[in-house]
Amino acid sequence: MRDAVIALALVWVAASGTAVVFTRDPLPQAFVTGFFGLSLATLYLAMQAGDVALSQLVVGAVALPFVVLLSLAKVGKRPE
Repeated sequence: MRDAVIALALVWVAASGTAVVFTRDPLPQAFVTGFFGLSLATLYLAMQAGDVALSQLVVGAVALPFVVLLSLAKVGKRPE
């Protein structure tokens, strides 16, 4: 059962990582990056690394997308 959960988490990490790569617009990419951080935290939790999962959850799923969103709000939409 544990191996199936790890395999499912690995598939989720691979799918969300691919989604981050193929998302071109920075605003949606910030949200997709948050889901990628959440998937990594789930993988770490499935591998019984709770402390690493908690750190990943705070940094990868909350702090990084928040900083990107703040940066995008500060810079604004530039004409192309």
